[in-house]
Amino acid sequence: MKPITPRPTTFLEVNDLVPRSEVRVILASETFQHTGSFKFRAAYQVARNAPHGHIIAASSGNFGQALALACRIFGKQCTIVMPSTSAQVKVDAVRAYGAEVDLIDVRALSRDERVAQLSSQYPDAYIGSAFDDPWVIAGNATLGEEILEKCSEIETIVAPVGGGGLTSGLVMAVREDNLQVRVVGAEPETANDASRSFKAGHLLSNEVEPQTLADGARTKSLGKRNWEILRGPNGLSEILEVSEDAIRDAVRMLFLKANLKVEPTGALAVAAVMSHPERFMTGGLVCCVVSGGNVDPGVYTDILMGN
Repeated sequence: MKPITPRPTTFLEVNDLVPRSEVRVILASETFQHTGSFKFRAAYQVARNAPHGHIIAASSGNFGQALALACRIFGKQCTIVMPSTSAQVKVDAVRAYGAEVDLIDVRALSRDERVAQLSSQYPDAYIGSAFDDPWVIAGNATLGEEILEKCSEIETIVAPVGGGGLTSGLVMAVREDNLQVRVVGAEPETANDASRSFKAGHLLSNEVEPQTLADGARTKSLGKRNWEILRGPNGLSEILEVSEDAIRDAVRMLFLKANLKVEPTGALAVAAVMSHPERFMTGGLVCCVVSGGNVDPGVYTDILMGN
């Protein structure tokens, strides 16, 4: 059997994805990646490179699934701290890949606090981060390299922002090629710590884990490594905030126009372009990163039905 390694992304050009505009959009969909999201790229690098037999990390679901599979591939033990509000489909998937799930009430104990507790119990374990980790950033940069290789016409890459691991990888890839490609972040209005940080000029945090339909963006702040990469003159061009209704609209549009099942976080980039088309009317090709498709069936049905 062929060894499991990250799959190439799937590119789809959709002419009428943004209604009543001339914006040209190509999708870089990671919904067909192993474990259903771009996170496998990062997790694979962590599990392959960390010289430890046990890896502990926190995740709302996608990184947890990816790390669980990556650890299984490399014969390592894996423990994932997850909020009790995580989508059940993601909790079940993490367990199915062989990891131990540690569910917590984030109103009483933060993910980082629980990870710190576990690190004391398992001093020989590697403590991984879903975003603030050099191997994670390097893994995500491979997606940026594929995008740049795919189409020389790409003028702007738009991607979701949670902890900043994905956009950091994309920025690193663009820097490596020394290209004049803009990288734009898309963030929920209700979880806009990254946007507020950029406006303030220093890293800000949410007091509590934000509640947004885009569960992959429920981070309290950008990672420190990510902030240093993203805030620089060659970092993110801007961060666009989107409403919860815009996220729902983007999920529906991706289903109707691209035949893609996408989770709310994965639809953030499309939501940003649909909400702010004036930012993308220069005629250049806009690449929207569709970061994942792991969505609870009930939540997905409600979104498609307009509930």
